[in-house]
Amino acid sequence: MEPDELEFIGENATIGVIPNFNHDPIYLISGAVGPFRGGQPLHIPLWLAMHLRQQQKCRIVPPVWMDVTLLENLKEEEKRSRNFTKMPSEHYMVEAKLVLNTAPEDVPQSDEIKTLIKDIWDIRCAKLRTTTDMFLKGEGEMVRLDNVSIVELHTIRPFLPHAMDLLERIQQAKKGTRGNATVRDHSLLVTSLSGSHSRH
Repeated sequence: MEPDELEFIGENATIGVIPNFNHDPIYLISGAVGPFRGGQPLHIPLWLAMHLRQQQKCRIVPPVWMDVTLLENLKEEEKRSRNFTKMPSEHYMVEAKLVLNTAPEDVPQSDEIKTLIKDIWDIRCAKLRTTTDMFLKGEGEMVRLDNVSIVELHTIRPFLPHAMDLLERIQQAKKGTRGNATVRDHSLLVTSLSGSHSRH
C-alpha cells in the first residue's frame, strides 16, 4: 500500500464542522451526510470537511485530542514507556496534516500542536525501528506492535516487506467493503454543494 492510499483511508475519519450555509442532506454511498444548517455543528467525513473549508463554506471543529496539554502528556508517556502508547486516533498523523495545513486558524495553538505531533511521531518511529532491529538481530522471539498504526508500520516496510503485506491484508479484511463505498463517495465530490449558494 502506497502513502497516498494510506492517506486516503485516513480521510474517511469524521470531524466536526460548523457550516455557514444551509443545505439538505447529501446522500453518499457510505450514508447520508447532513442536513447542513448555518451555525449548527455536525460531523462529516474528513475529506469532505477539507473540501468545504477550502471553499470557505465551514469552520473546522478540532478533535478533542488536538490539545497542547493532552499531547504533552502523551509525548512524555511515549518517552517513558518501552511499549507503544495508545494514540487518540488511529489516523492521527493524516488528520493532523490535513487539518493543520488546511485550517490552522481553526485550531488554537496550532503551531505548538504541530510540533508536539511531529515529536510524538518521531519518538514512535524511532522506537519502532529499534524494535524491528532487535527482532531482525534475533534478540527477541516476537515483536509486540500493539497500538501501532498502519501509517507508522509503513516506515519499516523496507525491512519487513512480507510482514507488512500480511498486516495490510489483515487491515483491509477488517475494513470489508467500506473502502469501495468511500471511493465512490470521493468521486462524487458533492457537486451540489460546490455549486450551491447559501440559503439562510
